[in-house]
Order: sequence, then structure tokens, then C-alpha cells
Amino acid sequence: MVSSKLGDFDWLKQWARLSPTSIAFKDSDTGVAFTYLEIFHLSCRIGDILKNKFGILKGDRIAMLATNELEAVVLFFASLRSGSILVPVNFRLTAREIGHILGDSGARLLVVQNAFLASTETISSPEKIWSFESLQADVAAALREIRAGHLGSTPRTLATDENQPCMILYTSGTTGAPKGALITPKMLHWNSLNTTLRLNVSQSDVFVSFLPFFHTAGWNVLLTPFVHRGAKTVLTRKFDADRILELSESEGATIMFGVPTTMEIMSRSPLFPKVNLSKVRYAIVGGEPMPIELIRTWQKKGIAIRQGFGMTEFGPGVFSLNEEDALRKIGSIGFANFYVETRVVNEAGKEVGPLEIGELLLRGPVCTPGYWKNEKATREAIVDGWFHTGDLVRFDEEGYFYVAGRKKDMFISGGENVYPVEVERVLSQHPAVREVAVIGIPDPKWGEVGRAYIAVVANQTVTASDILAFCSDKLAKFKIPKEVQFLPDLPKGDSGKILKRNLPL
Repeated sequence: MVSSKLGDFDWLKQWARLSPTSIAFKDSDTGVAFTYLEIFHLSCRIGDILKNKFGILKGDRIAMLATNELEAVVLFFASLRSGSILVPVNFRLTAREIGHILGDSGARLLVVQNAFLASTETISSPEKIWSFESLQADVAAALREIRAGHLGSTPRTLATDENQPCMILYTSGTTGAPKGALITPKMLHWNSLNTTLRLNVSQSDVFVSFLPFFHTAGWNVLLTPFVHRGAKTVLTRKFDADRILELSESEGATIMFGVPTTMEIMSRSPLFPKVNLSKVRYAIVGGEPMPIELIRTWQKKGIAIRQGFGMTEFGPGVFSLNEEDALRKIGSIGFANFYVETRVVNEAGKEVGPLEIGELLLRGPVCTPGYWKNEKATREAIVDGWFHTGDLVRFDEEGYFYVAGRKKDMFISGGENVYPVEVERVLSQHPAVREVAVIGIPDPKWGEVGRAYIAVVANQTVTASDILAFCSDKLAKFKIPKEVQFLPDLPKGDSGKILKRNLPL
């Protein structure tokens, strides 16, 4: 008799039994692919190496400094079998920043690609180092044995329980030193349920992923939900518009993902009008609201847009807007997903009504247990079971949510609160505006005023006066930016999201 229990999160083991020959992961460059049976046994083999060769025990941290590789996925699932905690590190950081993460996490083992070894030479590294190339060789050797029918000893069971951290993802650190958000199997499980229920994910789905593994979306949009559903993920090492479009056609992608910036870049690719994306049901868009004209561009291609919203500490599958509402509710993030409770409160902690702006609070089984070795930040973020997001939102009479901005982004002009996201939403509707960001800057008369940074659509001309005139009947006077600065492109992070902290002052 086969028994199961609610707390069993061994998705690879289940799919290795139910659909062993189905492709779980494929490398877009080499064409190498792992079936569910293969990656299950590979994770067991590498789990043995972690324990027997490197002495990794339950709770030990393993830092990883590498690009998106199939072996990185194997390492994560192997760490679950050893009970250790994976710490993906942004390889674009400086040696000082990498050193902070390695020191703060207390990593015992560093798995690093040779290309990034120089970034670790001047810092105090963990006591043990495993070159990523050696990991790849070990995986290749194990794969040959598995394909020859030598599956090895009794497969390793998961040593990580549902509430124990299995990953630490460090935030960008815009307000100080980066904080390590704790991720647990329970969070991955419920994020998968929230995501797949709203997106109707099934075993036949295919997704091309370009998001880096040091970002929550690299694991959770949509890699781990796809593993839970037995679907197929095609890995790429970086965002390249032409390559993503080509792969989406050749691999038969059924769901796409992007932020407005990457969606806009793909729409400008010479391949966009030619590529066959008929199998794509819709594209999920996060980060910022997608401009109307860009939504229409993709809709003309036959691809519906589903705006979404999430965060490292809570998902990130938190909100989703149904595709039929993409234009009617432009700028909305829709409704909270399954198993997510919401509150919107003012500064006094009282719940606000429709159209009023307040801070978004979240509660549910997908919430992080806190921040690594940072009790103060944990206490400030999680109060009475509610996660205080720091995001300002409002909801309309129909219950659709809209992001108004970050609490820290809001500025006060002449005694009035100005929320940059609201201004950006209006400016993005101008046909010549390709990208836009608004911040508050000091002003001797009003305290603060808005400055808009704009990247213009190719072959279009627009002046600051044109932009301000466009706002005149759409925004209250105190909300209209006092300055407009044009840039070729706005600075962006690894996920393609605009980084306001890098805008020129």
C-alpha cells in the first residue's frame, strides 16, 4: 500500500513515478534536457555529494554564484535532500556586496562559476569552495549512469521540513544593507497553488525562463509551480528579445512572462511580426502597469495580457488581473489570489474604503517567516500575522486593486500627498512615451515637486511642454511634474524593472 502525507513536498519524486519520461528542464543553448525521472535521481546523487564530500548538514547555507544553468536547479533540489539552505548570489554585485551576503548568511560552501571567481578573491570566502564546473561534471557523470539504468542506492528523502528555510533571497538593499528573506517549502507549495489555480497551469504547459536565480521570479515565475504541475521549463541565461521570441515559437511556449520594459523590447524586435506564438495563452506582466498601446500591440498579436503583482516575501503570486480586464481595468493588479488575505490601512492602522489610499497588508500560508538574522526587520514587517508590504494601494468599487506606490516613494507637494505611480500611469498613456519614472525632488516653495524621467518611442518627437500639457486635464495641478528630463533609456535591474535609485539627479 502506497501512503502519502500532506507535508510531502517531493514533487520530483511524484512526477518521476507518474510521468518519468516527461521533460522537466531544457537548456536553450545546448539542447540538453532532464526528464522528471532523471532530475529526481540527479538531485539524490548531488545530495549525497553535499553530505559525503563537503559535510553539509541540515541548516547549513550553500551560496551559489552562477548564471542560469540546469545544474543550478539540480543543486537546489539536492539541497532540499540535505536539509541545507541555498543562497543564490547576484553575480553582478561588487566584491564588497558579495562579501556582505556570504558573511551575513554564514555560508559553509560556495558553489561558484570560474567566470566569477575573481569577485571572491578579495573577500573572506566560506571554508569550502566547489567550482560550478566540477558540479556540472559530477551531474554529467551521474546522468550517464542513470541513463544506463544504474539508479544507485535508495533515493534520498527530503531532509527539509515545510517550515524550515530552504533558501535565502537577499533584497536589493535600497535603504541599507540587503536583507535575507527566508523562503520555505511551505511558501513554495502555496505560491504554486496560488499561481497555478489562477493561471490554469497543467502538465502540458511550456515556459521559457530568462529570470535570474538570485531573483524570486527566477524560481517562482514560473519554475517551481511548473515542477509542481509536471510541466516543462526552458532555461536561458539572460534576456534577449529575439532569442525569447524564437524559443517561444520553437519550444511551443504556452505562457510568457515579462515586465513592461521587456515586453516593449520584444514588440520592437523585427521578429515580432513574423514569429508564430499561436500556442501562447497569455503573457503575465509584473513590475509596473503596462501602457495601453503596448497591451493593444500584444493583443493584435493574439496574446492576452495578465497584469500581476507580488514580492519576494510573499509569493510572488499574490495578485492577478484576468486577461479580459486588461484594457477595462488598465493599471490594475486585479484581485488577490487564492489563500491570500488582504487589508488596506491608513497610518492609524484603520481600514480604508474604496478609492482611498493605504498600505497593503497581507496574510496567508505563503508569508515568509522573516529575515535571516534580523529580528528587528522581522518584527517591523510581520505584526499579528500580517505582513506589512510598504506598498500603497487603493481598490475601486468593484474590488479591483491598484498600486499607488511605495510608502517611501510618496512625496508631499504643498501639503498634498503625491503618489508617483499614479502620475506615471497617466504619462505612460502619451503615445510618444516609451518608459517613464517619477520621483520627488526638493523645491523651495512647495517642499517637493515631481520630476519625470522619460524615454521616447523611436522616431517620435516630444517636448517637456507637450508632456505637461498632456497632464493638464488628467491630473490635479499639484500632481503634475514641474520638471521633465529625457533619457535614451531608464536604468533597470536584472528583472527589467526600472531602478529609480539609479536615475540621475
